[in-house]
Amino acid sequence: MTSNLFFYNKPKVIQALRFHFMGRPEIKILMVLVNIFAIASAALFFFEKISPLAFLISSFLWFFLMILFWFVLPQIIYKQSTTFKDSIRAVLGKEQFAIENATAHKGWDWNSFSTWMESPHFFHLYFNPRSFFIVPKDAFEGDNEHEARRIFSEKIKK
Repeated sequence: MTSNLFFYNKPKVIQALRFHFMGRPEIKILMVLVNIFAIASAALFFFEKISPLAFLISSFLWFFLMILFWFVLPQIIYKQSTTFKDSIRAVLGKEQFAIENATAHKGWDWNSFSTWMESPHFFHLYFNPRSFFIVPKDAFEGDNEHEARRIFSEKIKK
């Protein structure tokens, strides 16, 4: 099955990258710990057990991490990747997944992918926990999106 020629929509890609970052187990744990720390510092500040400066520093840490994971990292990844600036076609074959544009063709055997997941606008195909490729759902017309989902489920074990 071959997708339509697609372009990456920057706001949707940024959202998909946020989805990826916020889904990482280490980032989830870090965010929970930072939130617990922020709540504890707010409570300690309320009961006058810590100074306003300590509360301000903990609040700054919380804001800094949220801005980093929500805005900065997705923008950095988007700017560094040339894939997001090209028009691409995805080919879902029996033996491999491939992408192609006007000048090149690159394919991977299905067993090269460790897992896959869905976000609101993309299929995320993971090579390993940190390396992945995203395919827009709107690259597939009509029932082809369901067919692509079926192929990913069949070929890539979650």
